[in-house]
Amino acid sequence: MWRATLAASAALLTLAMSATPAAAQAWVPGAGYGSVTFTTQAIDHLGHILNDGTLIADGKSTTIALDLAADYALTDRLSFSVDVPYVFAKYRGPGPSPPFVPFLPVDSCFCFHSGLQDLTITTRYNLINRRRGFALTPSMSVGLPSRDYDHVGEAVVGRDLKELRIAVDAGQRFSALSGRLSLQGRYSYAFVERVLSIPNNRSNGSIEGRIAMTRRLSISGLVTWQRTHGGLRFPDDVVVSTERILEHDRLLRDNSLRMGGGASYSWGQWNVSASLVGYTHGSNTHALRAITVDIGRAFQKD
Repeated sequence: MWRATLAASAALLTLAMSATPAAAQAWVPGAGYGSVTFTTQAIDHLGHILNDGTLIADGKSTTIALDLAADYALTDRLSFSVDVPYVFAKYRGPGPSPPFVPFLPVDSCFCFHSGLQDLTITTRYNLINRRRGFALTPSMSVGLPSRDYDHVGEAVVGRDLKELRIAVDAGQRFSALSGRLSLQGRYSYAFVERVLSIPNNRSNGSIEGRIAMTRRLSISGLVTWQRTHGGLRFPDDVVVSTERILEHDRLLRDNSLRMGGGASYSWGQWNVSASLVGYTHGSNTHALRAITVDIGRAFQKD
């Protein structure tokens, strides 16, 4: 068994794989509109993917995240959102790590550890909105660790790294074909705090197709990918020093492709959505499946 990026998976999946994430929409609500969304997510890590893409079906772990996000539009184009997840993490085994990786108490107890993760503040500005057909919305977000939490091991709540993310969302409704069809795409680039002078920035992208089955019910398909610009290959780049062995959990060259689908149901000001996403391909990452449920309520300032 070898340890990989549990913390990175918890952070990224919580923020990026929700069926209807507030900070990943091309269409911005009108001035005075806002929403509060509660998200719960369970991530089952099924094994590790080596640098050459080989699946090693050991080192299993579980992550459960609870996230509360608030989004508010100051104008018809400009909106802000704030969210912070509370994460539970547990290492399920089997057994100790390889000889060169310490088997720490945080993992060897095979128990849940929990705590607040990283505060994320996002601002979005809608550049283009053509009769609600095509929309283009750049955004910028800052990720700040909520505290100096433990980041070494599998059963930790996060990577404890500062991040600046620049992103753009594009959306298209296909009214000429059917008012029920829409497509959204997203690309983001994260500038990540360096550790041991190792570059660890990353690119993330997603494409989501959505079909409105009724006025209230819609279904969607989702593809997401991640590319780390730098990072460590396991085990070749890790075993060269004690410092890299201790820090490798948050410095791996985590590249992945994941696919899934979801459904969303709205009534009045309320919206409930659910999605299932699983691993398809990658290196230095986890084979996993993630189930996400959102409950949100919209509001308008008087």
